[in-house]
Amino acid sequence: MSLQPYVNKKVLVITADGRTLMGDLLSCDQLTNLVLGQTVERVIRPSDDPEPSTEVSHGLYLIRGENVAICGLVDEDLDGQIDWTQVRGGVIGGVKHV
Repeated sequence: MSLQPYVNKKVLVITADGRTLMGDLLSCDQLTNLVLGQTVERVIRPSDDPEPSTEVSHGLYLIRGENVAICGLVDEDLDGQIDWTQVRGGVIGGVKHV
């Protein structure tokens, strides 16, 4: 499936090492290399961690296609209603290539 319809829209990407990145998809190619603008990384903490979950701003960000596990559109209305500092969750494992 082509990601071309997602260009200039807000997407969420989960990388092969389990990181969660959200930003505006500026460009993509046939190898799934992605260029994101206004990128933030969401660091979701487990429930037993006393620190709050955080969002780290990265700005312009390039993700190599081999590191993209999932890419999907963000429902911006729903996303805006969530206080991400209060969200808790388990660690997403990395991708295992066999």
